[in-house]
Amino acid sequence: MCAEAAPGCAQGPAMALAFCGDEGNSTAYNVDHGVLNNGCFVDALNVVPHVFLLFITFPILFIGWGSQSSKVHIHHSTWLHFPGHNLRWILTFILLFVLVCEIAEGIVSDGVSESRHLHLYMPAGMAFLAAITSVVYYHNIETSNFPKLLIGTSHNLEDSEARLRCCVSVGSMTALLFYWTLAFITKTIKFVKFCDNGVGFSQLRFCLTGLLVVLYGMLLAVEINVIRVRRYVFFKTPKEVKPPEDLQDLGVRFLQPFVNLLSKGTYWWMNTFIKTAHKKPIDLKTIGKLPIAMRALTNYIRLNEAFEAQKNRRSSSPQGSRSIWRALCCAFGRPLLLSSTFRILADLLGFAGPLCISGIVHNVGKGNNTIRPQTKILGVFFISSQEFLSNAYVLAVLLFFALLLQRTFLQASYYVAIETGINLRGAIQTKIYNKIMQLSTSNMSMGEMTAGQICNLVAIDTNQLMWFFFLCPNLWAMPVQIIVGVLLLYYLLGISALIGAAVIIILAPVQYFVATKLSQAQRSTLEYSNERLKKTNEMLRGIKLLKLYAWEHIFHSSVEETRQKEMTSLKSFALYTSISIFMNAAIPIAAVLITFVVHAHLTTKADFSPSVAFASISLFHILVSPLFLLSSVVRSTVKALVSVQKLSEFLSSEEIGEEHDRSSELRSADNHSKYQAVPLKVVNRKRPAREDWNNYSSHMRRPINITEADDFCVKITNGFFTWTPEGPPALSNIDIRIPQGQLTMIVGQVGCGKSSLLLAILGEMQKMSGNIFWSSCTSDSETGEDVSPEKESPVDMEFRKRGSVAYASQKPWLLNATVEENITFESPFNKQRYKAVIDACSLQPDIDILPHGDQTQIGERGINLSGGQRQRISVARALYQQTNVVFLDDPFSALDIHLSDHLMQEGILKMLREDKRTIVLVTHKLQYLPHADWIIAMKDGNIQREGTLKDIQKSETELFEHWKTLMNRQDQELEKETIIERKTVLERTNLRRTMYSREALLKDDEEDEEEVTESDDEDNLSSVLHQRAKMPWRACGKYLSAAGILLLPLLVLSQLLKHTVMVAIDYCLACWTSEAISVKTELELKNCSDCEDFNHSPYSKVFSILCCLGIVLCLVTSIAVEWTGLKVTKKLHSSLLNKIILAPMRFFETTPLGSILNRFSADCNTIDQHIPATLECLSRSTLLCVSALAVISYVTPMFLIALVPLAIMCYFIQKYFRVASRDLQQLDDSTQLPLLSHFSETVEGLTTIRAFRYEAKFRQKLLEYTDSNNIASLFLTAANRWLEVRMEYIGACVVLIAAVTSITSCLYSKLSSGLVGLGLTYALMVSNYLNWMVRNLADMEIQLGAVKRINGLLKTEAENYEGLLSSSQIPQNWPDRGEIQIQNLSVRYDSNLKPVLKHVNAHISPGQKIGICGRTGSGKSSFSLAFFRMVDTFEGRIIIDGIDIAKLPLQTLRSRLSIILQDPILFSGTIRFNLDPEKKCTDSMLWEALEIAQLKHVVKALPGGLDAIVTEGGENFSQGQRQLFCLARAFVRKTSIFIMDEATASIDMATENILQKVVMTAFADRTVVTIAHRVHTILNADLVIVMKRGVILEYDKPEVLLEQEDSVFASFVQADK
Repeated sequence: MCAEAAPGCAQGPAMALAFCGDEGNSTAYNVDHGVLNNGCFVDALNVVPHVFLLFITFPILFIGWGSQSSKVHIHHSTWLHFPGHNLRWILTFILLFVLVCEIAEGIVSDGVSESRHLHLYMPAGMAFLAAITSVVYYHNIETSNFPKLLIGTSHNLEDSEARLRCCVSVGSMTALLFYWTLAFITKTIKFVKFCDNGVGFSQLRFCLTGLLVVLYGMLLAVEINVIRVRRYVFFKTPKEVKPPEDLQDLGVRFLQPFVNLLSKGTYWWMNTFIKTAHKKPIDLKTIGKLPIAMRALTNYIRLNEAFEAQKNRRSSSPQGSRSIWRALCCAFGRPLLLSSTFRILADLLGFAGPLCISGIVHNVGKGNNTIRPQTKILGVFFISSQEFLSNAYVLAVLLFFALLLQRTFLQASYYVAIETGINLRGAIQTKIYNKIMQLSTSNMSMGEMTAGQICNLVAIDTNQLMWFFFLCPNLWAMPVQIIVGVLLLYYLLGISALIGAAVIIILAPVQYFVATKLSQAQRSTLEYSNERLKKTNEMLRGIKLLKLYAWEHIFHSSVEETRQKEMTSLKSFALYTSISIFMNAAIPIAAVLITFVVHAHLTTKADFSPSVAFASISLFHILVSPLFLLSSVVRSTVKALVSVQKLSEFLSSEEIGEEHDRSSELRSADNHSKYQAVPLKVVNRKRPAREDWNNYSSHMRRPINITEADDFCVKITNGFFTWTPEGPPALSNIDIRIPQGQLTMIVGQVGCGKSSLLLAILGEMQKMSGNIFWSSCTSDSETGEDVSPEKESPVDMEFRKRGSVAYASQKPWLLNATVEENITFESPFNKQRYKAVIDACSLQPDIDILPHGDQTQIGERGINLSGGQRQRISVARALYQQTNVVFLDDPFSALDIHLSDHLMQEGILKMLREDKRTIVLVTHKLQYLPHADWIIAMKDGNIQREGTLKDIQKSETELFEHWKTLMNRQDQELEKETIIERKTVLERTNLRRTMYSREALLKDDEEDEEEVTESDDEDNLSSVLHQRAKMPWRACGKYLSAAGILLLPLLVLSQLLKHTVMVAIDYCLACWTSEAISVKTELELKNCSDCEDFNHSPYSKVFSILCCLGIVLCLVTSIAVEWTGLKVTKKLHSSLLNKIILAPMRFFETTPLGSILNRFSADCNTIDQHIPATLECLSRSTLLCVSALAVISYVTPMFLIALVPLAIMCYFIQKYFRVASRDLQQLDDSTQLPLLSHFSETVEGLTTIRAFRYEAKFRQKLLEYTDSNNIASLFLTAANRWLEVRMEYIGACVVLIAAVTSITSCLYSKLSSGLVGLGLTYALMVSNYLNWMVRNLADMEIQLGAVKRINGLLKTEAENYEGLLSSSQIPQNWPDRGEIQIQNLSVRYDSNLKPVLKHVNAHISPGQKIGICGRTGSGKSSFSLAFFRMVDTFEGRIIIDGIDIAKLPLQTLRSRLSIILQDPILFSGTIRFNLDPEKKCTDSMLWEALEIAQLKHVVKALPGGLDAIVTEGGENFSQGQRQLFCLARAFVRKTSIFIMDEATASIDMATENILQKVVMTAFADRTVVTIAHRVHTILNADLVIVMKRGVILEYDKPEVLLEQEDSVFASFVQADK
């Protein structure tokens, strides 16, 4: 410790070591005034308690750990925090810090003595060890739950090891009590003796001893409190304590709330989790359940209580956004206050860095000479706190502790704020969901609130509030940070500091302006991006048509045009991003430049020392960060205010009728209070109308007889119902009864209120007046209540709780689940019943086609089914349920006649009616009326007639006759219905085609690692894990190489040059200040008043030039990064679009559309907006760390030795973190999708859920989804904190090592104080940027996945568009005749698949009309595709007009033929664009084509005619009209060969007959190939080809084939009649 001593300490090594010192005339052993007045004896006495504790506890800890490791594997469920747990840890940390100070004080004060006095610091050292042991020992008692094995329980223990532990523990539990007592007594004796000898507050040792007395006393009090509360040690029966409920559940793995304070602060409990993540991927099972206090339900209850409190407090005023804010603050304010406290403490501790740097540099500049203390009492020297702090080593250690504490507080603040935000998000999502469950149906149907708005509220607004709560502590912390920073700068630099600070503060609004422009640019980019995606989606959906018509280039240029607009917007975004990055980097340089130049030149006798300069630089860096955050915080606050406003509007929206939710309350309500309980809007009840109805059906007027209550299931009397409270009644004079256990049919014209009547019965409409009665039988099965009608009063009956009703809505509603889950719908699985339902709904053929049968996911995320298939699954759900009442709303609308008959017979009559279930069926199919037990006829929102069919036949002859004619007409239309039947077959065919080799595609996108094959052996697992741990350097290389030869070197060089200049600026400052201080010191030594002052000009000029160059380079680098990003994104999107549009059709059949769209949407967005920013941040933080380490190593080469172990630690931490972070990020994203889709599907199926009474089940599902998402988010947050704490602790170690080595070098190697300041400033920078480097590395790895996936698609082989013949060799009007020769043709869809056409030979003469027929899968469509080379022709050839089509360029071939596909495809745009996108035809030609296609009158009636708008997919036209437009499109081309692939499937028979004639006349001279399902359409053909399994079975004229009895064609014709 010679460094701290006076120069006379040089002979130190010759000194002897002794506990009390070894001076000749030492008073250390003098006991003349009593032993307690001997300082050394008192210090020796202070060692006793610590030795006692170490002696007692080590064996116990050894036995405890030994037993744990061998047998007792302690699970976290045994953690029992004792009373005062957190206080004990806080007191222990303070104790350890004070003891470190005591050791340091002893060493420093002993440095001035002539011999070493061990008693000054050795007892403190022992106390330090004892304090650590005490807390380890205490932790083991808690986690091992030793006290339960202690007093009064040993006789119950059979196990000898447990008995041994118990015996050891009986003494050990009291060990801490005795230790704290002894430590308190001995320290008090020392303190008293100091007081007796006149030692006072001016001596540091006195203050430290006093503090230790207080700390030991408090720890003793904590120990006594534990024994008192838990009744340990002196009590016979200890208090029985159970661990927290969460920890008894082994599924809870998020342990942050349960671990001790040290583990909480350092996230130590995450170590095991992060190590496990490296061994196997993280999934929901790995992360387990949420602790109870963090679950959505707990937080919802807390929020709801706060809402209720606000309502009660302000019952008069409506619920507005202000009360929501109050409720949020009330529910979640306390943790936010804690987070803000941590944040302010961290920010204040952050100022310790600059102050300690200033002190260290100042002290080493003076040679670190400690002032020789004057006070010598009890034979030893005492020093004051000022003398203590004038030691550079002491300041280095204090800086280290300040950094550790600051980083811990900062991360704790982040964690608490994010955890609060996540809890808040879960609570608000649950609150929104509960509101959705009570939403009035009219809100949705009248368009007041769309599903999209609600989903935005959940997806965007709740996240806005979460982020606001995360950034909230900044609102309080930023002003504190700015004020303290400016005050300290003023203290160091005077008035010049205010000028520098003013530069930063003035530029803050500019930053806010840039941030605003940035968000505007982002919004406009998003709009163009959506437009581009819409076009890309259309292009991909119609890709088959585009290829067949050779229109790829048109749509390619359309997408590219939109992309150009998007790129313009992206350029603005990149520009503002680069300005923002530039300002972040340049503002501190500008502030430092202005401040120092002003300070050096304008301030006379200014202190321009290295200590002032480098402390100021650190302060400027601290001051800049809150001002950068300002724009984010302001934006976040504005967004949060808007979100709360939206939330307020949503929560105050109309709810469903009160009786729906309050039925349980009404049962207990007084008879007289029923009208108060259900506030009804009283309207004119139209008495005359009601009386007319009563006279009309007098038998229905009889009063309710209690004994007849069960004759009906539901009864409505005098019902008036409306959708909106203010609106007119949609249903009037409703007096009906629905008989129990019978089939009731509701019939009437479209729009007469049939569906509304069902919804009114279910309570979905607003009841204006009247009553709805439910029979008690309807609720028995669901509620379990056995209420006999005799025991009920009429009031009870009126408000009787409705049971579950199996309801199939008119618009089918499916869950995002498997087919089986959609049908069983939360009910228990019954295999026999399930099979019967599948059969009744004819679903088995559809299920067989699906890739995983009935386990296939359907809905948003799965395969989209057709309307008919969705309808049948919806009906199957209603049939499967075991409810007493079934409501079916028009279940036959999308089904053909055979399916309808089957469903009616097998499902409704056999399964439901025979089971005595009450069925209400809304239908237009009047042929089923004879099956009805009761019929309700409706007209214009009124009941026209009610009764059995016989009743109506007798009393309403006219109505019955009208029905009869309609029934006959429907029977005649049986033939027409076969169209729909074929549609069903067609749906299945299409489904089968989309399923083709679907297995290969359902594999997860994310796991497309470098050809990793799946197998179970360990080698493969290790290779997968190796892939997970590896950085995607190849993707990074691809990204950077896409930037081009010029940009890449510019990017790298500008970054390197910028950081070199930054180092040069600081080095220049170090030299300048060192020179200035040395000149000043020389002048003071010479005492020369006439000597010239130091000339700042040369240095200030160089410094100014370097600063300006640095600012320019900041601009260049920020622009280079964004420019690189723009160039890469432009190149990758262009390459991707070119590759995809030229890919073979097989690629689109085997790759899900969603997967390709994701590359264009999510992945392109990542490359557009995220990668450049991450790349800039990563390069900046990495180069800052590298340059900082280089500077420190240059200043003190000794630092390199310590750098090696720190670097190894960093490497392993980042390696483990990256893997865990990526998995958790993906898990966070993947758990968000089911949550959002659950919201959207709930909104869509609200009436169904409420009819089934499944609200509770769906709420439970929501809580599960929310908790899954929240647990993933919390683990991700904890993982980020885990990394940052470790990296910042390593950063603190770097600062300590750099400080110690540089101080030593300065004192012994004459290193200039300026370089010491430089080294320390850079060391502080390392601690700031280390974790950013790793975080950005992890982000970069996730984002490069997008580049990797796009590169995967770029490997797709394009179709061979080149031909052997050049354009000059192909006649201009080819094919002019239309002769087709097919020679030995064999084709397949892919080289590894079986042939679909085998050795086909045919000759088609010019102008012939050919019909091709055959069953599904016979190869008809493949035959037509072979003409366009859409399939792989591996044998044979097709010759058209003398030219082999294989030799033609694809573009030429496809543009010279015409085809109409079976699926009508229209694009958004105009009718003109859909008919002639190449703009080659005149208007007259287009009108002619429309006339041929029977569409001229339709288009003429539209506004704009040919320029009338077609919506996406042609949704504003019917299916038949779309098919006709496709016909017109083919007519426009006027090619000599015309192929119709089942082109009339969606057209009614009359129109089809006209078309057949038109085709025969308009195309008399053209070759027409018709592929038909219905053979009667090709009876007039010149030749018929019958196909089977890819082979031509029959090939002749139709009349010849019909004459042959065994002809397949003849059998087809017979079947079609």
